[in-house]
Amino acid sequence: MDADIERVLLDRETIRRRVQEMGREIAQVYGNPGENRLDARAGVTLLPILSGSIIFLADLIRELPLMMKLAFVHISSYPGRSTQSQPHRTLLELTGDVAGRHVLIVDDILDSGRTLPIVQDAVQQRGPASLRTCVLLRKRGKAAAELKVDFVGFEIDDLFVVGYGLDFDDLYRNYPHIGVLRAELMS
Repeated sequence: MDADIERVLLDRETIRRRVQEMGREIAQVYGNPGENRLDARAGVTLLPILSGSIIFLADLIRELPLMMKLAFVHISSYPGRSTQSQPHRTLLELTGDVAGRHVLIVDDILDSGRTLPIVQDAVQQRGPASLRTCVLLRKRGKAAAELKVDFVGFEIDDLFVVGYGLDFDDLYRNYPHIGVLRAELMS
């Protein structure tokens, strides 16, 4: 796998440290670490956008000292070998009850900004107590400025990246770093 990577953008230790920091930031919003101020009816539900966010989600929830539930939605914006965001395709409807709960959408990357508003709207229609959004990566200047994201791990340039859950043709998700894929492999 390393031979396919042009360069490592974020190594696994840098990612680990930032995910820990994000866990503390999120815990401050939803309650102090070690205590959960939200009652069970209005507790926190994390809603990952699958499949890319699954590794980020797994690491993030280990850093959250909160009682939580999980709900899921599966949307694809980069089908197959595409390196440009395409119109979204919902593969699995939103699962889990979010009505009256504090919802945190978790996504791997904010690129064009087409997917996130669709998920935000779907959640809003179900009447959450609150709705916030968390992304590991946000590409500078790509998504509309008015698209609200509450927690951002890293701002990156407009590069096609893989690893740590991000894929190309459903490969490289298990690469432990976030790297730029060699251009000739994407043609």
